[in-house]
Amino acid sequence: MQVIYNIQKNDIQCPTGVGLGNFDGLHIGHMALINTLIDECHLNGLKSVVYTFVKHPDHMLRKKFISPLITSNEQKTKILAATELDYLCYQEFDEEYSRLSPDEFIKNILIDKLKIKLAVVGFNYRFGYMGKGDPEYLKKAGEKYGFRVIVVPPVKVNAEIVSSTLIRSYIKKGNIERVFQLLGRHFSLSGTVVSGKRIGRTLGFPTANITANPEMVVPANGVYITKTRIEGKWHNGVTNVGIAPTVRGNNLFSIETHLLDIEPDEELYGKEIEVCFITKLRGEKRFDSVEALKKQVAEDIKKTRDYWAVFNSNNKS
Repeated sequence: MQVIYNIQKNDIQCPTGVGLGNFDGLHIGHMALINTLIDECHLNGLKSVVYTFVKHPDHMLRKKFISPLITSNEQKTKILAATELDYLCYQEFDEEYSRLSPDEFIKNILIDKLKIKLAVVGFNYRFGYMGKGDPEYLKKAGEKYGFRVIVVPPVKVNAEIVSSTLIRSYIKKGNIERVFQLLGRHFSLSGTVVSGKRIGRTLGFPTANITANPEMVVPANGVYITKTRIEGKWHNGVTNVGIAPTVRGNNLFSIETHLLDIEPDEELYGKEIEVCFITKLRGEKRFDSVEALKKQVAEDIKKTRDYWAVFNSNNKS
């Protein structure tokens, strides 16, 4: 897969099929669209392209009401690289771009730069200045300029239409199992390991602390069973998301992971790790004493070990 930023007229020389959208989350609805795109391109001898944005258009259009992201561009690229997609195009959405009319977008981008012969879009896709373009507008343009349009219907899970907005709401509620159903994979956060106050170590439960990308959505405060990727290897862990009110008086937010079978050390500082959220154990609370907190953390760790013991046992049978 080739990644292109701000595509120019001669970057792609062959006829293409193009998947259009923001694709935040790359959830099961998005992947249905992208798989349709790839299959249709294979059948019709076209190169497959996903055309999306460096930053969500909300950063330009709704600056005070920006929705936090479910996936970073790095995550998007990694996920799509595992498919048979030919090109991933990231476009900068700036003031000039935001003023493209639907017709200008079709002519200047889809036809001139992307050599489009097939467009695949979601049922609620909008494009062009003020979102005036929609799937029906695109179909009429396709008849005029000679490209086909496939509109992918909504994907539903338990009567709910899968959307990035819905997934974001479940992440914020800490309903990680539901997030998994809608995303088709576990939600994760990546970040750089930073030095904390070593409170976990003094309690007997050392942690690897990360500073997550501030543009990303974060799960509700609480304690989660997690898996953490460190230098390509996954490790079972327990992660606290929140302010640790029993031992911290400054209300500073943190994401702290206790790794079950390895001990975090200073060599992790400055390294990128990925924390993958599996299920929520409990909400965050203030304990009456440090001893009560230590007892609860030990119980959290036991529940996590039991969870993976059952999981591994089921997978062996």
